[in-house]
Amino acid sequence: MGIEEDISVLERVPTFAVLGRDALRILAIGAENRQVAKGEVLFAAGDIADAGYLIQEGSFALSEGPPGSQGESVIARRGTLLGEFALLKETTRPVTATAAESARVLRIARTLFLKMLEGYPDAAHRLRAHMAVRASRTAEEMSRIGAALNTSGKRK
Repeated sequence: MGIEEDISVLERVPTFAVLGRDALRILAIGAENRQVAKGEVLFAAGDIADAGYLIQEGSFALSEGPPGSQGESVIARRGTLLGEFALLKETTRPVTATAAESARVLRIARTLFLKMLEGYPDAAHRLRAHMAVRASRTAEEMSRIGAALNTSGKRK
């Protein structure tokens, strides 16, 4: 896939869309395209997370616990950004990502992402505003859920 195609894929991700085309060009140039075979583990729960992965093709089963552990999984498909917080902060993987089919991902290293933000301060400000709105919406949703749970608990 070429740089322009990678930029187009990045633009479809809300977290990246706010950055602007010039900033995305830096990410597209510095990111690593990687093929992942069906059944291959992209990362395991507890691994140190130093990059985000954008699914370009295929899908991944996300499950709690180490690779091969039994339990329910969620399927992440094309256009999903795995490890968003790893782009900003040192953290560990909360889940194991195993290719549910042959897949292709774009690996964006934290160091690349942070350097891009340093070079494009306007993009950094837009990202901060975007994340603040998301956090606010999440807090509102959690309040509504809490209120609904309190209301249903009082009816018993």
